[in-house]
Amino acid sequence: MTHENSASIRNSLPRELNATRFIVATLGVLFALAGIDHGFFEALQGYAPTHGLIVQAIGAHNRMWAYGTEDALTLIPNFLLSGIASIAISLLIAVWSVGFVQRKYGSTIFLLLFILLFLSGGGLAQIVYFTLAWAISTRIDKPLTWLGRSLPEQFLRALGMSWLWLLGGFVLPSLIALEIAIFGYVPGVNDPIKVLHTCWSLLAFGMVFLLLAIASGFIHDADRGLGRKR
Repeated sequence: MTHENSASIRNSLPRELNATRFIVATLGVLFALAGIDHGFFEALQGYAPTHGLIVQAIGAHNRMWAYGTEDALTLIPNFLLSGIASIAISLLIAVWSVGFVQRKYGSTIFLLLFILLFLSGGGLAQIVYFTLAWAISTRIDKPLTWLGRSLPEQFLRALGMSWLWLLGGFVLPSLIALEIAIFGYVPGVNDPIKVLHTCWSLLAFGMVFLLLAIASGFIHDADRGLGRKR
């Protein structure tokens, strides 16, 4: 790629945001919201024993549809205490994601907080997402500069400008899936199996957009990194 082409691409991309940091912060807040959801419903079950490591965060008295159980793992043998811990750790994750994840040891603490959330009842499915979020967090301010040299110019320009829209393509279906997981509401759909399939389909659909957003954000930040070096 020539110097002129690289400069043209850099000038066409939004430079005011660190895309990788923004993506990590968004993921942290979104997953913290899911952790608060689990913690809230666990706390509603009161000062009662969990009777095991794997629990249903939404108890029978608060369940709104057949599969709305919100399964979780907790080492805390009490629903109320587990719920309080999940909410507290989730709030810490949200604050850390927005303000501190980019600092020295920020990604390590980010991972440890999510592990604590997982072990205190924050949800089973989160382990896939927070592992990915942690991996992305290790690349904040460490742009993958080789991406700017290995991709065609037009593709680089289009993808590097699209990271925020692609991230939105993950966040929106994820929020809808969270609503479905809790309330089981899908307009025009009454079959619980179809509702469940819709929920998982939205998560899969969103994951495709998330992976594209990550690649796009890396390209955006790689371009910023190349710009700093020139």
